[in-house]
Amino acid sequence: MKKRSSVLAFVLSISLFVASCSGDNEGETLAPLAGKWDFSKIGTVVGTTETLIDAPQNQSGCERDFMELKIDNTVIEGNYDSTLAPCAITTNQGVYSRSNNNLTRVVNGVTKVQDIVNLSLSELKLKDAT
Repeated sequence: MKKRSSVLAFVLSISLFVASCSGDNEGETLAPLAGKWDFSKIGTVVGTTETLIDAPQNQSGCERDFMELKIDNTVIEGNYDSTLAPCAITTNQGVYSRSNNNLTRVVNGVTKVQDIVNLSLSELKLKDAT
């Protein structure tokens, strides 16, 4: 699979985020979801103000943690950690599904639902659905 450079920003929302879109796709973006997405930023949205910081889960000196969404609806989550060995990677596999602008992942029996806030060829921005 061709690796593409990408940015993944998880935005944890403290307040309600509302977006309106027009068109026949009911707000669903047409950019492909499958690909390897690096964890880059996390943050909060308060009112209309978004605050992002570098993802603290990324191990300094290592590649960024990532989520790889495959065409067959499987997901691989990669986590770099230097506790036992420098930049050792741990991966977990699961499945994902997309319904309109929601991404649902099930990894190790844990279900996580997130809203797709932005999806382009170079960025996937998610917001916790809760």
